Amino acid sequence: MVSAFCFCLIVEGCAVASMLGLLEAREAAACERVENLREEAARAAAALEAAEIELDRRVIAREELVDALAVSAEETTVVTEAEGGQVPAAAPVAASVAGAVVPWREGLSVSALSPDYQRILNVLEDRPDREPVRAKDLARALGIDTAVAAKVEGVRSKAKRLGERGWLLQEASGAFSAGRRLMASPVGGSSV
Repeated sequence: MVSAFCFCLIVEGCAVASMLGLLEAREAAACERVENLREEAARAAAALEAAEIELDRRVIAREELVDALAVSAEETTVVTEAEGGQVPAAAPVAASVAGAVVPWREGLSVSALSPDYQRILNVLEDRPDREPVRAKDLARALGIDTAVAAKVEGVRSKAKRLGERGWLLQEASGAFSAGRRLMASPVGGSSV
């Protein structure tokens, strides 16, 4: 009976030792996979950061070009008026196009804005309390999925552009509200 008991322990001892080895091997493989995934995540984060920087540069370049063209157009209008050419006070505005720039001229109708910008203004103007709204709440009111940060940032960018050009008010907190502010002409140096 004693020899049968020892044999059982030895067999069980071998089984335990080989199970421990198997578990250690699996742990090492899992550790290696975690390290590989960490390196891959770091590469993806670096690529994302580089892409975001490139996107910011392109947005700034486009906005600077739009501002420069608007100033140039205003200067051309001033020169034409000085030469005796007639520029109608309420010159017709081309139909709005999605993705178009945000124009500004005193007395300009909201219909000159692209549909996306018009929707933002309508949401802010239709609020009964007219309290300032954060970009995420504005996106939610527009029916945009607020779980996607890029979509909320798109709404924030458009609202900021409207604020820069005087179509709405932007609070220091980053919230937006309806209302137009008076702006000097672009020749005076304010935004277009």
